[in-house]
Amino acid sequence: MHCRSCEMLLEKNISRIEGVKNVEVSYKKGVAEVEFAHGAPNDAAIAKAVQEAGYSLGQGGKLPWLSGDSDTWFDIMLGVSALMVLFMAGKLLGIFNGLGSAFGAAPTYPIVFVIGLTAGISTCMAMVGGLVAGFSASYAETHQYATRWERFEPNLFFNAGRLISYTVLGGAIGAVGSVVKLSTGFTGFLVAAAGMVMLYLGLKLTGISPKLSNLSLALPKKLGRALGMKDQNKEYSHKEALIGGALTFFLPCGFTQAMQVYAVTTGSFVAGATIMFLFALGTLPGLLGVGALTSILKGTPARIFFRFVGLVVLILGFFNIANGYNLSGIDIRFPSLASAGSSCPVGTPCPSGQSSSKGQIAQIEDGEQVVNMTQTASGYNPNSFTVKKGIPVKWVIDSQDAYTCSASIRMPAYNIAQFLQAGQNVITFTPTQTGNIRFTCGMGMFSGTFTIVG
Repeated sequence: MHCRSCEMLLEKNISRIEGVKNVEVSYKKGVAEVEFAHGAPNDAAIAKAVQEAGYSLGQGGKLPWLSGDSDTWFDIMLGVSALMVLFMAGKLLGIFNGLGSAFGAAPTYPIVFVIGLTAGISTCMAMVGGLVAGFSASYAETHQYATRWERFEPNLFFNAGRLISYTVLGGAIGAVGSVVKLSTGFTGFLVAAAGMVMLYLGLKLTGISPKLSNLSLALPKKLGRALGMKDQNKEYSHKEALIGGALTFFLPCGFTQAMQVYAVTTGSFVAGATIMFLFALGTLPGLLGVGALTSILKGTPARIFFRFVGLVVLILGFFNIANGYNLSGIDIRFPSLASAGSSCPVGTPCPSGQSSSKGQIAQIEDGEQVVNMTQTASGYNPNSFTVKKGIPVKWVIDSQDAYTCSASIRMPAYNIAQFLQAGQNVITFTPTQTGNIRFTCGMGMFSGTFTIVG
């Protein structure tokens, strides 16, 4: 047994036996406790009820930390090989560098929809797609006898929640003309929390660690019964999927934040709602496509695919945890999908956005330390600077792709949280202590460093 549905199906079958007063089944312990109102337990009837439910009697034993199943590891190796091929192909074709590079000016409604399409296969896929893939595959794997439509339903509820919340909350922020800004630290916590959920789902899907994957985040059984969780094929998390989709409005996907800022500038409920609805609608093809695959496959292909999805979700989980810690000011290095910046001689001002091996060294102008940086959809160039302690810094940023993820700048150490506008942006601060200070985009994906010297 591996889920609450297993417990309920067995309890339902065993409770039909004559004389049974109460049944308590635990999938974690692998035990059914049966209480009879009168007479001796009918072992044969219990065994028959268990078999009719699709299970068998026996001693499960303790679950190992690492799986000893050769098929599991073979599937994992296949998945790793496939991911390496896809990653190298993406790097060679420049897919990771070019997504969203054409969204520099204030978009029209059709462009908002196109931005949503782009986000649905890039940053939103990294942030939200991992959750969708994990929940969809986990549900399909634990509901093997559900129809394809029933296994596709969680995706519909999740995305319906997104559409509803994006429309309503988009209208709200458009009407008030301002956004309730979450602190950078709390935003980092949200990103890391999403990553932890992905790790949990990935472990369950891959089967790498039977002991860890047996951990459950399900509702308590009595609460489940109160909500009508009596049928093994009846989905009892539709409400949770709906709410989960709605809450993605607050996850710091860079494209989402860009559209939220755009909605605020309209000063209109209708315009704000329209912008966020069209954006969320644009993300649907990518996110629904992930769930569609999980509802189609069955048998051996499904097993291999679920483990591949689990591997992807695990990687995205680690990726988001690292991003969350970066947003919180903790330096965790993670391989970047963006290409590295070019270089220029040490000591030159690098006006074109190039950097030296030590980063761009600030130039003193009118009592300020001036550094120049270019922001594109692929990140920041240069992304490292050397400045002196105690002298004001004038950070000049040329935003070439304003409505993309990297346009959201965060530097928690100096309480800097700013969304860049197209063209030249200036951020000022005064370094108060020596050392390295990190800055990141709103998701923690793109980052850079200020090295402060005495």
